[in-house]
Amino acid sequence: MEFVINTKKLCKSFSTGGTQIHIIKNLDLQIEKGAFTVIMGASGSGKSTLLYSISGMDKPTLGDVWFNEENIATYTNDQLAIFRRKNCGFVFQQIHLMDNMSVMDNVLTGAYLLSSDKKEIEKYAITLFERVGLKKELWGKFPSQLSGGEAQRVGIVRALINNPTLLFADEPTGALNSSSSIKVLDIMSEVHTSGQSIVMVTHDLKTAVRGNKIIYLRDGAVYGELALPPYIGDDTAKRMEKLQKFLDEMGW
Repeated sequence: MEFVINTKKLCKSFSTGGTQIHIIKNLDLQIEKGAFTVIMGASGSGKSTLLYSISGMDKPTLGDVWFNEENIATYTNDQLAIFRRKNCGFVFQQIHLMDNMSVMDNVLTGAYLLSSDKKEIEKYAITLFERVGLKKELWGKFPSQLSGGEAQRVGIVRALINNPTLLFADEPTGALNSSSSIKVLDIMSEVHTSGQSIVMVTHDLKTAVRGNKIIYLRDGAVYGELALPPYIGDDTAKRMEKLQKFLDEMGW
């Protein structure tokens, strides 16, 4: 079994009002290559903090974060920026598209930092837009002209344009209606089936059930794990029942 992330004694603390708040506590965690890993837990359990710490978005207070052969916990902020650009894709609840850029330019801007072959990048962007079902007439529009579901599909294309080792998602359907959520989750399931490793934070069962490994956090530590078979779409009810039973055991 190959792991893309391996943390050792990971800790993350914040100081507020002279008090030290410990969010992540001596956490050992392994993320398998090719897995769709879902991180769950009650509000304040450290889900997003963990995602930011293992993706290089934030530096841990103590401990190691091995991302393949690199201990990114030792990196400077500049080194982390380069690392993220080369290895990570991000899909957030708030999509953070640039309002003054077209859909296409939002996707291409980051890719141009890694490659000078603009024609090849643009060709790949078109392939990704078609893959997520975003119509050609939308590529030249501005983010304000898109629906929430359309904008999130742009966010997924932007996250995939540099062929990331890991795709990180933080509540990717949190701001979407149910029909848009299903379309976005279908895209993420298809992306995973094609071989993409994914780590996703969510509190939503219909979103979490797409994963094949559920990690439950409590008070900044791993409290339990659940393995599920790969998502195929016609076993949702059974998966949901198994997930709900697991979460009940966790005290969710």
